[in-house]
Amino acid sequence: MELTELKLEYNLRGSDNSGIPVIIAAAGSSSRMGGINKQTALLAGVPVLARTLLAFERSDSVSSIILVVKPEDVFSMQLMAQKYSIDKLTDIVCGGNTRQESVLKGFERLPRNAEAVLIHDGARPFVDDLIIRSVADALKTCSAVTCAVPVKDTIKVTDKNGMVLSTPDRSSLAAVQTPQGVRVKDYLAATEKIGDVSNFTDDMSVMEAAGYEVYTVAGSYRNIKITTPEDLKLAEYLIGGEAEE
Repeated sequence: MELTELKLEYNLRGSDNSGIPVIIAAAGSSSRMGGINKQTALLAGVPVLARTLLAFERSDSVSSIILVVKPEDVFSMQLMAQKYSIDKLTDIVCGGNTRQESVLKGFERLPRNAEAVLIHDGARPFVDDLIIRSVADALKTCSAVTCAVPVKDTIKVTDKNGMVLSTPDRSSLAAVQTPQGVRVKDYLAATEKIGDVSNFTDDMSVMEAAGYEVYTVAGSYRNIKITTPEDLKLAEYLIGGEAEE
């Protein structure tokens, strides 16, 4: 079977009517990983992406999983899903050139009756069920929700030469994470209103730009995103801590 056929036909199961679907974006280039594919990098013998998938597989708040990956990774991700028994996975989709294009590819596979959806980075393997539930529950009354944590460091706004322009009040700053959640109709309306969403780096920015209110729920400092080789070392340390517990 050719890759394009696999992309179009690969559908493991119908989605559950209870819970909320999640789109997992895993089509990035891992450009800051020094040649390491962050999705398949091993943490205590288990790939980063497999740990992420398992977190949503085990959550009662999640009905189905749509995985968006690079075209060349479709088949290997199918094998990974089978190996780790990711039974909620309904679709593996080829991503676009940017994160937002990839997310919209995932939207195309949502169940027709889906009113809300979670969107999560494949390289955030430490997301826990409390965070997933918090975002999903907030979507019952909000159009756009993200988990976030207070910023610990003092932040400086600088120009291209490194000159400090201002120092925002740290108490008003939050570092956003994923999952992020949106009401499906509102998100599609936002993308239609904006047009080109390729330069946006997260889904809340899309909603903000279209005029929607965005709310936060508590995230976790453990909910790190694997972006650099140093992050892998931190992730291994966190895994070690879990083993000790």
